[in-house]
Amino acid sequence: MQKKTLSDISCKGKRVLMRADFNVPLDQNGTITNDKRIIEALPSIRAIVESGGRLILMSHLGRPKGKVQESLSLAPVARRLSELLDTSVVMAQDCIGTEVMQQALALEDGDIMLLENLRFHSEEEKNDPGFARELASMGEIYVNDAFGTAHRAHASTEGITHYVPTSVAGHLIEKELKYLGQSLESPERPFLAILGGAKISGKIDVLDNLFDKVDAVLIGGAMIFTFFRAQGYEVGTSLVEEDKIDLARDLLKKAKEKNIRLLLPEDVVVASKFAEDADTDTVDVQNIPASMMGLDIGPKTIAAYSREILNARTIVWNGPMGVFEMDAFAKGTIAIAHALADATAKGAISIVGGGDSAAAVMKAGLEAGITHISTGGGASLEFLEGKELPGIAALND
Repeated sequence: MQKKTLSDISCKGKRVLMRADFNVPLDQNGTITNDKRIIEALPSIRAIVESGGRLILMSHLGRPKGKVQESLSLAPVARRLSELLDTSVVMAQDCIGTEVMQQALALEDGDIMLLENLRFHSEEEKNDPGFARELASMGEIYVNDAFGTAHRAHASTEGITHYVPTSVAGHLIEKELKYLGQSLESPERPFLAILGGAKISGKIDVLDNLFDKVDAVLIGGAMIFTFFRAQGYEVGTSLVEEDKIDLARDLLKKAKEKNIRLLLPEDVVVASKFAEDADTDTVDVQNIPASMMGLDIGPKTIAAYSREILNARTIVWNGPMGVFEMDAFAKGTIAIAHALADATAKGAISIVGGGDSAAAVMKAGLEAGITHISTGGGASLEFLEGKELPGIAALND
């Protein structure tokens, strides 16, 4: 996807509408508990402001379902941005309307304004043309830097581009496209994919698309039990997608036909119940007790998977190896994160596809050791599936 970026245009003296992803977690008092998404947007913000652009930022926050909810106001984001940039950020009372338009027109070179939560209007998620046109009327340039919402065709991500002559990617989206795109188009080999998570159904399209590109796939998470059932193993009370057993069988066959090494765990950590304090045991996958459920990969699998990771040159990881939210079943996922950081230190390119995998890398304190951690779980998944992302497709080529 060769898209125009901020680096290709001049913002001096222009009103620049930038879609960011400020969907940050807030506590009961409205305090931001993790400002990573705000920090990720700073390179684009600084580039626009320092070149003399008049910046109008917009984002959604939470799911207000088209109604104004004070608890989901973006005011805390404006305050945090002011602190990080050491400059005042004007907080608008709404995201459209006469008053907001007057504030936008009053901006001078280098000024910053943040519009109120886009999703206070139901027209945003409906991609309503009138709403998109009203947003667009405030600016002369549109910059999309919200990769986390790029897979949604909303008014502020897709609709707006029809009414602004110049629509480009911000630095964050540029980085996402560089790493995710490069890994799929021209990866250094061996190219390894690590897929985890609960369900095969959520990863079928990813597997299908990656089967034409990768050399090997490591499978973890609860979806392994559907594969084991397809091979006739006892899986106890583990999560199985009964209606996907034939599909698992087909995927194993397809991997063989395409000469892809599809690796499944050799051993698993089983538990008496889905709880932190459950009785646990480690067993080979052929010996899962009928009364127990698998909740993590075992030490033999960790060792085998780590060897594979250390031999790879390009690695894409999406989905945890076990129930990593519970410390008792986080060992597999954390070990994979460590192996990924070790491989990166040896010169491999490592890409973590947002969501739970990104959370696991942060839990292990290894962010700095990974080449690229995607900021969009759903968007990175759809990218890996080979789908077109409307918010990016709409930008100028």
